[in-house]
Amino acid sequence: MPTKVKKNVKSKAKAKTAKRKPAAPAKVFKPTKLKLLTPVPSDIEIAQAGKLKPILQIAEELGLKPNELELFGPYKAKVHLNVRDRLARRKTGKYIDVTAITPTPLGEGKTTTTVGLSQALGAHLGKKVFTCIRQPSQGPTFGIKGGAAGGGYSQIIPMEDFNLHLTGDIHAITAAHNLMAAAIDARILHERAQPDDEKLFNAFCPKDKNGQRHFAEGHLRRMKRLGFSVDDPDRLTPEQKRALFRLDIDPDSLTWNRVIDVNDRLLRRIQIGLGDEEKGNERLAGYDITVASEIMAILALTTGLEDMRERLGRMVFGTNTRGEAVTAEDLGVAGALTVLMKDAIMPNLMQTLEGTPAFVHAGPFANIAHGNSSIVADQIALKLADYVITESGFGADIGMEKFMDIKCRYSGLIPDVVVIVATIRALKMHGGGPRVVAGKPLDFAYTTENLELLRKGMPNMIRHIQNAKLFGVPVVVAVNSFKDDTDAEIELVRKYAVEAGAEGAYKCTHWAHGGKGAIELAHAVMAAANKPKEFKFLYPLTASIKEKIETIARDFYGAAGVEFSPEAEAKVQLYTRLGFDKLPICMAKTHLSFTDKPEVKGAPTGFMLPIRDIRASAGAGFLYPLVGSMRTMPGLPTRPVFFDVDLDLQTGKVKGLF
Repeated sequence: MPTKVKKNVKSKAKAKTAKRKPAAPAKVFKPTKLKLLTPVPSDIEIAQAGKLKPILQIAEELGLKPNELELFGPYKAKVHLNVRDRLARRKTGKYIDVTAITPTPLGEGKTTTTVGLSQALGAHLGKKVFTCIRQPSQGPTFGIKGGAAGGGYSQIIPMEDFNLHLTGDIHAITAAHNLMAAAIDARILHERAQPDDEKLFNAFCPKDKNGQRHFAEGHLRRMKRLGFSVDDPDRLTPEQKRALFRLDIDPDSLTWNRVIDVNDRLLRRIQIGLGDEEKGNERLAGYDITVASEIMAILALTTGLEDMRERLGRMVFGTNTRGEAVTAEDLGVAGALTVLMKDAIMPNLMQTLEGTPAFVHAGPFANIAHGNSSIVADQIALKLADYVITESGFGADIGMEKFMDIKCRYSGLIPDVVVIVATIRALKMHGGGPRVVAGKPLDFAYTTENLELLRKGMPNMIRHIQNAKLFGVPVVVAVNSFKDDTDAEIELVRKYAVEAGAEGAYKCTHWAHGGKGAIELAHAVMAAANKPKEFKFLYPLTASIKEKIETIARDFYGAAGVEFSPEAEAKVQLYTRLGFDKLPICMAKTHLSFTDKPEVKGAPTGFMLPIRDIRASAGAGFLYPLVGSMRTMPGLPTRPVFFDVDLDLQTGKVKGLF
C-alpha cells in the first residue's frame, strides 16, 4: 500500500511537470554593430546616428524583469532597489575602477576609456559587463568642459538625455537642498518673532478638531536624540517644550548654502533677508553648484531608502547658541527631503553605442565632493555582470583616493583592478610643455614626437601608479591614443609604467574604433582582475582629523606638511568635540595639480598644503577640507559652450552638445 501511494504521487508529479510551461530561455546579448567613419564625426553626430535598443531589451538581456523597472520613455529606465534581494545569492562580478593621471583642462578621456573598455569586454569578447558612471552637471555641460557621456565611438546613448535632464535626479537634489535652506531661515525668523516658548509649542503642536495634539515624526526623533520620551504633547514640561521646539540656531555658524545646477559665479556670495517683512533677518549667504550638495553625496553613498532617511536626518547645517550641532532632523525637514529623493535613489539604466548596459547615477564633483557614482548602482551591476567598470572623477589623487577611502568603506566592496588613463599630451604638459587651454589649438609640441619632453613628464604617471598600489590593487595603464601619438612615445609610456609597478600599458583607440580599439586593454584587465590583492585603506578612521589630512597630503600628494588656517584649526576642535573626528576625509582640491596651485605640474615634493577651512558632511559621512582657494561654485568662461547648443527646428534634434 505505501508503495502504491508513492507511485501515485510520482505519477501526479510527472503529469504536473508535463503540463507546466518550460521556463523561457534567457535573452542572449546581441551587440549593436558600429558603422565606423573616417574622419570621426562629432560626438553628437555619432550618438544621434547610433542604433538604440529598446531599454526593455537591454533589461531582458541582463535578466531584469519588467516589474523591476520604471520606464522613462523607450530608451531609459530606473531600476528598483529590491532587485538586490532577488539577486543576493548570485556571484559578485569583478570590480574595476577607471581613473587617470593629473589631467589637462581638456580631460584625458577617462569616461571614453570606461565605455570603450566595457564595449570591448561585452561586444567583442562576449563577457557580461556593466558600465557604472555619474550623471554630469549642467554647469560644465554648458560651461567649458561639455558633457560626460564619453566620446567618439565610445559613448553612452541617448547622449542628449545623458547630458541634460536624464530622469530629473539632479533637479530633485536641487529641490530638496533648497527646501532645507528655506526651512533653516524660516525657523530662525519665526523663533525670533516668537520669544514665548508656550506660543511656539502651540504653533508646532496645534490641537486638531477633536482638541488633541500630536507629535510629528521629526519631534519624536528629536526627543530621542535629546534623551527623553513623552507620549502626549500636553505632558511636556516647560523645559522639555523649550528643548524640543526652540532650536536657538546661531546664524553665524550656518554652513548650508543654497544650490543651483548652473555655473553662476555672482551667486557665490549674496545677501538675503532684504524684504520688508524680513527686516532684522538679513545675513550673508551664497550658492554652491547642485552637484556639490551634501544630498548629492548622500545619493551616491547610500545603500537604501532607510539608510538615506537616516543620512538626510544626520545632515548638520550649523550649531545652536550653545555650540551644539543642529541637524535636518532637528529642523523637522528630513522626512520631506526623503520624499523628494525617493525616486532619485533608483539608478538609471542606459546603454553604450555597442549595446552594452550602463547605469548612470549620482554626480558628485570629484574636486569638491567625492566624485563617484552610486553604491546602489554598483551593487546591482555586480550581481548582473561578470565585470563592472566604474569611474572615479579627475585624477587618481582626487577621485580614486576618495573611491577607496570613502566609497569602498561604506559599500564594503573591494576593487579588483585600477585602470589609470594616460595621454601623451598630458605627460608632455607635465614635462614642461606649453600651457594647454580649452578652446585653443594644441601647441606644436603636442602634435609632434618629442621623447625628451615626454620623459620629463613621466614622474606624474609614476606617482599615480605608486599611489594606486598603496591600496594593494593591481594597476593597468590605458594610453588613450590620439592621431599624432607615435609608436616610440607609446613604448616609452609602457616602459615607465611597468617599471613603476603597473601590469602593463596599452595603446587604446576606442575613440575612433569603439570597443575594437580597447580589446588589448580588456585582455589585460581580465588577467589583472584574477591576480591576488591585499586591499587596505590609506588611513584608519581612528586617526585624528589632522592625522588623516596630513597622511593624504604627505603620502598621496607629496607634500612636506600641512598649514591649517585659524578657521580650519577651530573646525578641527569643533568637529572633534561634536564626535565627527572618526569620519573619513574628502579633500576639496584642484584636480589640475598635486598641490593647491593648478599651474604646478608634474610630481612636485616639499611643498606645504594650505587648508583654508573644513566643513562637515555628517549625513554623507565625511569631512571635507577646502584646500587653498578651492570654490564650490564654478564660473562661466568668456565664451561658454552653450553658444553652440541649439535645437534643429526641422528635425527636433539637439545640436552642439559634446
